Amino acid sequence: MILARAARALALPGQPEAGLGAIEEAAAGLVGHRLFTVLVLDEARDRNRRFHSSHPAEYPVSGYKPINRESEFYRVVVQAGEARFCRDRAEVIRAFPDHELIFSLGCEGAVNMPVRWDGRTLGSLNLLHRAGHYGPAQLPELTILAALSVAPLLRILESPGP
Repeated sequence: MILARAARALALPGQPEAGLGAIEEAAAGLVGHRLFTVLVLDEARDRNRRFHSSHPAEYPVSGYKPINRESEFYRVVVQAGEARFCRDRAEVIRAFPDHELIFSLGCEGAVNMPVRWDGRTLGSLNLLHRAGHYGPAQLPELTILAALSVAPLLRILESPGP
């Protein structure tokens, strides 16, 4: 079972990368994606960063950026703890400043799934695919993937950063 493989990967050495790689693989099998990234929020330091990417050449992990508390992403995903669905090109354009890069990877739809622990959002799983690919019917699988992501994100947040 794909979820059992992801759960077993969390016990392997090489965390958090081993766990996030297995969660990426599970996401591909359960809900599908053309691009998969993991965003980690460091609220204490007012910054976030992309920690994992399925396309590191085109969509690399990067340095820190300030948290934009005025954004729809922050209101929906971080504060409300809800998945944000972008169902088509227009919604992707509205949500992502780098939408041209997203389109170049064949993606016109997205879901940002919050990873939450103890009442707060640690980050998000970001899955991108064709238009209309994601919707509320996938929330059970996305919820499990987000729960499996808690330990890797806690590890990242506990590690001293630059």
